[in-house]
Amino acid sequence: MASGKSGSAMPPPIVIPCAGVDINDLMEAEWLTANQIGAYASQSVTGCNTRRYHALLVGATKPPVGRLTALSQLHEQLTVGQKTYDLSTFEFPNAIHPRGASCLQEFVNDVAPRFVYRLAGMTLTKEIVLAEAANAVAVRYRLSGGSGELRVRPFVALRDFHNLRKAHDPHQLTFELTGAGAVVHDRMRPAPPLYLAARGAAFEPSPQWWYRFHYRVDLSRGQDADEDLYAPGCFVLQLADGEPGQFTASLSDPRQVDFDDTVSLRRARMEELTAGLGPDADELSRHLAVASDAFVVRRHFPNLPPSWALLGGVHWFADWGRDAFIALPGLLLCTRRYAQAREVFRTFAENISEGMVPNRFDDYSTLAHYNSIDASLWFIIAAERYVEATGDMAFWRQTLMPAIQKILHSYQEGTRFDIHADADGLLTGGSYNTQLTWMDVKLGDEAITPRHGKCVEINALWHSAHRILAQRCREIDPQLAEYMAGRAEIIAQAFNKAFWCDRGGYLYDCLHDGQADATIRPNQILAVSLPHSPLPAESQEAVVGIVTEHLLTPMGLRTLGPADPRYRRRYGGSWESRDRAYHQGTVWAWLIGPLIEAYLKVEDFKPFALAQASKWLDGFDQHIRSAGVGYISEILDGDEPHGPRGCIAQAWSVGEVLRARRLIDSAGGSQ
Repeated sequence: MASGKSGSAMPPPIVIPCAGVDINDLMEAEWLTANQIGAYASQSVTGCNTRRYHALLVGATKPPVGRLTALSQLHEQLTVGQKTYDLSTFEFPNAIHPRGASCLQEFVNDVAPRFVYRLAGMTLTKEIVLAEAANAVAVRYRLSGGSGELRVRPFVALRDFHNLRKAHDPHQLTFELTGAGAVVHDRMRPAPPLYLAARGAAFEPSPQWWYRFHYRVDLSRGQDADEDLYAPGCFVLQLADGEPGQFTASLSDPRQVDFDDTVSLRRARMEELTAGLGPDADELSRHLAVASDAFVVRRHFPNLPPSWALLGGVHWFADWGRDAFIALPGLLLCTRRYAQAREVFRTFAENISEGMVPNRFDDYSTLAHYNSIDASLWFIIAAERYVEATGDMAFWRQTLMPAIQKILHSYQEGTRFDIHADADGLLTGGSYNTQLTWMDVKLGDEAITPRHGKCVEINALWHSAHRILAQRCREIDPQLAEYMAGRAEIIAQAFNKAFWCDRGGYLYDCLHDGQADATIRPNQILAVSLPHSPLPAESQEAVVGIVTEHLLTPMGLRTLGPADPRYRRRYGGSWESRDRAYHQGTVWAWLIGPLIEAYLKVEDFKPFALAQASKWLDGFDQHIRSAGVGYISEILDGDEPHGPRGCIAQAWSVGEVLRARRLIDSAGGSQ
């Protein structure tokens, strides 16, 4: 299916059959819909919340951050004649009740996620959509084959999305009646109020606390897993046969959502994204183009116009520099969103400090954090891919080239964290107490994967960055071009001398404290995949071979091979257990992009190599139907069956798989 072609731009909706399926299996699949300010709605496909990050409205109060879990879930009961049907599914400690999922026929992951219930000859559909640029959600119901009364009780959290609401904690949750329904406040916290309304419905005040909603995913992650939620009352909707009824919740101000107009706008945007891939794009590519929209948001700055940004992942990442520039070629260039790409570049370029682009912007403000050695270098790689895709030398001259010169000059001379070019030309930085590369986990003062000093992928990026500047400014500043080309040659020679492991036939991962770390890790693949490799052809081929042999899985590359005594088979359990596994065997989906690019390069894009690379992507076609529906997870277990873990939707996972798929297809089409 991954290689199938279709003339239609939009991919067919992903349908999850639910009738007769064990509820515990259904709980493992999650849906997500997001808007352009960073708000989202997400649950399991049963409609049951299985983690603290699930809710029908998580608002972005400081777009795209300041996330607030506002509307947690809904208790829904349909009465037709003398018969009442529960539509909701909740989990409490040792009990799932009610079990509305028993009536659920299917979940459809469409522009507006849709639940289809079969009820004694009747069909009830429930659809959900977020306002395009506001913290508001609309839930629409339509009953076919009969008429009935639908009672909808909203459960309100009004808390930071990382935390849980407890009835015994200090609060003053209360509500007031409005003309359209009710508004809920927490008078002890600065959270905005939540407005609740249902068009043409009666609101019956009956404030209640429901206790100990249980979140099984949180429990599996060693976290507090129980939450109390507040319900101000119940909306009563009269559903005539075939006629819709709609419930709406909005933060800060009362707002109605035009359901059909919102869906139409979103669908038009999705069609534009998928059409940008070209008429021969396969189904997986089209699904990933649609998925890319969840990460493209507007960041708001004080006293400045909003700017497009890329979220690192949902549910909990904001916009991270490293993630943004690894993901940008797939998310924005493959889908031809060049204007948005330029804004992302400008935002980070304008925030360069001491030659460093921000590693991330704060989750609660616009404050920039500079704690990465590679985010600035990935900026340069993404800039090169942008110019390759667009030929936009005007933007290169005006914005990209000056930023790149700042980065390379500051890194050469020295910047934060003792990042500087060593006497041999290689880039070094950090100490045992810092984690500056993408393998950045620390527990207290302990670095789980200590990688200070000279790291293989950092110096591959460093070399490629010099080559890029040398080539792109050849006609602009020949003297600078010659200097950068000379520096690149020095770096390449030092790279081969320092990193090549003769006895293993591959690259050392890191050089620090006078020692070479010979651990077989995926970082070395970047020395082949990047636009300019410092390695001779035979070494490139050897690196691809060793990485493929030791680290390749159907879902990406392991961060450590199973033969290594430090290998962690599963990612799960307590915070410490998860952190110790994060880069010690856990599979990262994004790494399949560099592997495929490197493999195709060394095999000269021959037909057999294109076929093999395509097979390496086959697993993702099923993955997007089983974890975060329509998306690719952040990470997966090292051992089979490679269970999905981490964020259910990760920007660089989606971006790199999409880029790899398009690389294969474009190369195949040119032969």
